[in-house]
Amino acid sequence: MRKEFIIACLSLLFSIVAKAQSFDIDLSSQPIGKPFRYSVAVPDGNYKVTVTIGSKRKVAETAVRAESRRLFFEPQKTKKKELKTLTFTVNKRSPYIYKNEWAPEGSLEKFDSIRIKSREKNYVNWDDSLTLEFCGSFPAVNRLQIERDTIATTLYLCGNSTVVDQEYEPWSSWGQMIPRWFNEQVCVANFAESGLTATSFLAQKRFDKILSTLRKGDYVFCEFGHNDQKERFEGAGAYYNFAYALKRLIDGARKKGAMVVFLTPTQRRSFTDDHLHIRETHADYPDAMREVARREQVPVIELHDMTRTLFETLGYEGSKHALVHYPANTFPGQMRELADNTHFNPYGAYEVAKMVVQGMKTLQLPLADYIRNDWKGYDPAAPDAFESFVWPDSHLYEIKKPDGN
Repeated sequence: MRKEFIIACLSLLFSIVAKAQSFDIDLSSQPIGKPFRYSVAVPDGNYKVTVTIGSKRKVAETAVRAESRRLFFEPQKTKKKELKTLTFTVNKRSPYIYKNEWAPEGSLEKFDSIRIKSREKNYVNWDDSLTLEFCGSFPAVNRLQIERDTIATTLYLCGNSTVVDQEYEPWSSWGQMIPRWFNEQVCVANFAESGLTATSFLAQKRFDKILSTLRKGDYVFCEFGHNDQKERFEGAGAYYNFAYALKRLIDGARKKGAMVVFLTPTQRRSFTDDHLHIRETHADYPDAMREVARREQVPVIELHDMTRTLFETLGYEGSKHALVHYPANTFPGQMRELADNTHFNPYGAYEVAKMVVQGMKTLQLPLADYIRNDWKGYDPAAPDAFESFVWPDSHLYEIKKPDGN
């Protein structure tokens, strides 16, 4: 009798928790035409989001992003009285590491924490809520539904400032653009951070957090090399400490039944004196990554080669449009020119994200089966026109350059 009572109580508890992780929110009374954010406090995990956009009174145009400016839908136009339903899956996380991440909230137990940097403490990526951002020329949102998802395949991202969800304009990275290309059966969980190496990514327990939720059939994408080449401690080097750290990432993910994919580092915009070709600035780190991948039979997406082609195709001046190059006073509080040859702006990040997707297709990864139907392929020698790229401003700015170079 006591056993049945305990089971009944647990069933009731799980039912209550499950309901607490499901929301149906009427936003039809929300003023339309102005960008806004909407946050819901939820436990860590993946969440399926269904948003109904459009207005009965106005023609509208709505873009959908989440957390730290992760792109899910580019501006969607709706006619007067037209409603359109969009569905995607978004990962919400905190710095805490739990013993049983996939269990209902009532059974979670904290036992460790990621060592996040001080600036990250203010990022919505790490708070206790799932934040959705609606922007565009005239955003209109009618209804919002959120429910816990335990089915979607999770794509975990490990890397540095070229991968991280950049919190502020005008900085951006391919990791926050790539969710746009997947349907709701894939959820991107981006654990990258500016300034990190493969070694510091492990030391800050970001990979421990990934391992606490990693499941069989998930993916772990790793792009390192930018900052690793600057390590100067005993045992450092492309074929030594760097290769060893990459091997640790492989072993940890495979132990959980996940698939590892390497991405060689994106090029820096460093042209030769004749302004025709990109100089090689990453020493032997891309080759070391390729060697580890060959030895361990890890698929490789060649961002190193594709970004070289992109920069050389755009040319010495045109390639500035893909990076944070802006004259003084382009953004609020920007008193001086921005000229960063490493970090991408939204257009550049969008193009690199398309390289990653094309890499998945070329490698014939099973993950590519979940790419949205509007994918048309990508060739870095024939990039999208900068002038045609649309990115509604989030109106959150940071003039200071991200860590790393």
